[in-house]
Amino acid sequence: MLTEAEAKTLAREVVEAWNSHDLERILEHYDEDVTLTSPLAAQKLGDPAGLVRGKAALRAYFALGLELYPELHFDLVDVMWGVSSVVLYYVNQRGTMTAEVMEIAASGRVTRVLANYSDGPRPK
Repeated sequence: MLTEAEAKTLAREVVEAWNSHDLERILEHYDEDVTLTSPLAAQKLGDPAGLVRGKAALRAYFALGLELYPELHFDLVDVMWGVSSVVLYYVNQRGTMTAEVMEIAASGRVTRVLANYSDGPRPK
């Protein structure tokens, strides 16, 4: 079972990795068989399913994101945790909200990501 401390540590490390723009540091958190589903992936990859499957594909997708958004930055707002999942709720570089549901393997690595976006500003 994932503890609150483990969930918060993972969330902090993932956000710090993204803010460093270090692709290898970002990828350290993901399992080889990871899947990511995202409306942004659907748009950027031209795949209506928005599915990125496997760490190699995730590497290419994340590299594209870092290239397209050189100002990319996340500010963590909240972390929620479950038995084997964590939700990162953060403000992105555009000032809008993102929530990522991450399923976590026993290894502590992320095996599944469901990304969700808002067009609105951060709630007050």
